Amino acid sequence: MDPASVGGAATDPSSINEGPSSGVVIASATPPRASQQGGAGESSSSPAPLSRYESQKRRDWNTFLQYLKNHKPPLTLARCSGAHVIEFLKYLDQFGKTKVHITGCPYFGQPNPPVPCTCPLKQAWGSLDALIGRLRAAYEENGGRPESNPFAARAVRIYLREVREGQAKARGIAYEKKKRKRSTITTTAVGANVSVAAAPAADGGAGSGDGGDDSAGGTAANAGTSTAVATTTNV
Repeated sequence: MDPASVGGAATDPSSINEGPSSGVVIASATPPRASQQGGAGESSSSPAPLSRYESQKRRDWNTFLQYLKNHKPPLTLARCSGAHVIEFLKYLDQFGKTKVHITGCPYFGQPNPPVPCTCPLKQAWGSLDALIGRLRAAYEENGGRPESNPFAARAVRIYLREVREGQAKARGIAYEKKKRKRSTITTTAVGANVSVAAAPAADGGAGSGDGGDDSAGGTAANAGTSTAVATTTNV
């Protein structure tokens, strides 16, 4: 298949970037401006710009549709299967920028070889994995049913796993799964200790009384005056 024919005039698969957020880059037109009329005046406002992820997802989706159109024989989206998705990923390897050492290479398994070698350049596993994630979402957003999503096929998952393991060995890099951060809820207990000291009532009169030791609520307090209550709260 002629690489230049994929994507037509608007597609350039060779501009695919390496990295988790990379994908096939396609030139996109500036979104049209929407005009609104209200009352006696006329106001115009442009729609909110798409996020980087949404823009990349749209370009990837258009690239895949163009790939199906230029496929020999041409394919329709309804007839697309996991095998066609794998074929598409292998096609993109010719535009890759990641050195993947072959088994017979003396630098096989070395992450930083001292000199260049003639091993082929391919798409990095992280790029392909992120690309499939965007295409899987775009398929369902464009009316596809989740149960028939070719990008979620088991064969595609197996292929990506084999690419990850093969590149890890060839490049001497261990791909580790990202650990999800667990949300930690810290509860601060507030305790209140209340000490109550009550003076005993005066014997035989309102204005006289003996000082002594008394306890209230399990807390001992010394009351030296008549009928007094002291409360202390510790937080």
